[in-house]
Amino acid sequence: RHKKTHYDAKFDRCDGVEFDAITPDEKGNIFFFKGDHLWKGFSGPAQLANGTFQELDEYHHLAHVDAAFRMHSKDEDEPQAHDHIFFFLDDMVFSYYQQTLEKGFPVNIQQVFPGIPSHLDAAVECPKRECTTNSVLFFKGSDVYSFDIKTKTVKKKEWNHLPNCTSVLRWVEHYYCFHGNNFTRFHPVSGDVSGAYPKDARHYFMTCPNFGHGEAHRKPRCKLDAITTDRMGKSYAFTGSMYIRLDTPRDGIHHFPITRSWKEVSGAVDAVFSYGDNMYIIQGGQIYIYKSAAHYTLIEGYPKSVTEELGIQGPVDAAFVCADQHVAHIIQGQKMIDIDLTATPRAVKSEASLPIHKVDAATCDSEGVKLFVGPEYYLYQTPKVLAVSKISPVAQKFPPRIFGCED
Repeated sequence: RHKKTHYDAKFDRCDGVEFDAITPDEKGNIFFFKGDHLWKGFSGPAQLANGTFQELDEYHHLAHVDAAFRMHSKDEDEPQAHDHIFFFLDDMVFSYYQQTLEKGFPVNIQQVFPGIPSHLDAAVECPKRECTTNSVLFFKGSDVYSFDIKTKTVKKKEWNHLPNCTSVLRWVEHYYCFHGNNFTRFHPVSGDVSGAYPKDARHYFMTCPNFGHGEAHRKPRCKLDAITTDRMGKSYAFTGSMYIRLDTPRDGIHHFPITRSWKEVSGAVDAVFSYGDNMYIIQGGQIYIYKSAAHYTLIEGYPKSVTEELGIQGPVDAAFVCADQHVAHIIQGQKMIDIDLTATPRAVKSEASLPIHKVDAATCDSEGVKLFVGPEYYLYQTPKVLAVSKISPVAQKFPPRIFGCED
């Protein structure tokens, strides 16, 4: 199936559009391409693509883009190409940085991506914490080419179970195959699809009259249930049955069901903390321990009771562990219990009374210990300072935009 290459008029994506390519730029703005037009972001009208990426038109009298992706290779492999956008037209590839064509481009696809065919349908970056290595996935029909950025080797797979993707987007660590005016979310290594798909893109990836997530996706109140950052630097806030990523600001703030990343945990959580390579999720009298890797996997034998794992009775209001420390600070009512995580069985080291009555969530970061109560938080320099405090410091309001909530 080939994409059409000629369009006479501007498009209204709210009429239902099959996109030719979708990619974010280095600032996180997402571009949607159709014919010789593009849309910037989730709202606004179509505009000519050559207004933003001029040289595409000069070289090709742009009628369409086959595929596009933003390179992610910050640390090693191809650091000079980090945050560059690559466009594919027939058998040529263009590399842009900050909307300027890189010197020496366009060139034949084979020069930059040996083993990748021409006339592609879609492409998407896949960093090594989500794929095994820093990779790019190229789509052509039901064939998927996994290109290793460092070794420039290609593995070809056949994903017949996926629709033919005319564009693919990596967004907040999730992967979306667009086909017609729908999309299907898939796993970037196996291609597996879980959940009810396809879904209409107009409900999620653009602002259209009579389309939207509905009442269930209104912004929640500014009251956190838990907050944590894992060893890989992924930072999460939990509220109700949803979570948000806090460390991907250029992708925006978006709420996802907790079951999407921690599929065994349904409903609201009481406390979450990270220690070593694991994330601990407490819900009622139970504790779930997940291995923090590309995707979170529940460790065999869990959930267990909080009593069996931590040596205390539930329920728990909040919990945190400071970086490079081996003590879990568990908050229950006005009491903070310190548990030595190196001891077997786990043992209570000390207890302290807190000056705050009801803590919703707690975390320890470079600024200190933060205790969240409703839309405010209290900042203490260290756990020790918190343990000996008799009065609470001045409450600070947290900015609703950071947590995607409403006062």
